[in-house]
Amino acid sequence: MSALKARLTDDMKTTMKSGEKQRLGVIRLLLAALKQKEVDERITLTDDDVLTILIKQAKQRRESMTQYEAAGRADLLAIEQYELELIESYLPAKLSNAEIQQIIAETIAATGAQGVAQMGTVMNAVREKVAGRADMGQVSQWVKSALGG
Repeated sequence: MSALKARLTDDMKTTMKSGEKQRLGVIRLLLAALKQKEVDERITLTDDDVLTILIKQAKQRRESMTQYEAAGRADLLAIEQYELELIESYLPAKLSNAEIQQIIAETIAATGAQGVAQMGTVMNAVREKVAGRADMGQVSQWVKSALGG
């Protein structure tokens, strides 16, 4: 069992004992998403797999928050915000903009990329280094501008 999944399981047990129903519900939801992936693909999840699923769950919450905000549903927005904060507590610490820019510059130099045509190569390398610690949409924009796009 991955360390991250074990942490979620331990937190679920602790939360059950403390009686925090809302927190327990979110943790169970996350564990269900992990279990679904394991069953569907008949694999044992690694920490990277768990991280990918948590990132996807966080992204879904952000998208829902945008829709709820546009619809004026403050009650549902608050629930999604709580869930997002809990999910993000399991994700690695975010990188600063300067750190991301440094990684992009180093990756471009290492790959020898000269233009936007090689953006995919650079993005794949950068994604490995910043997975879960940066907004990939923003990273993509920075890579594109760094490559002269």
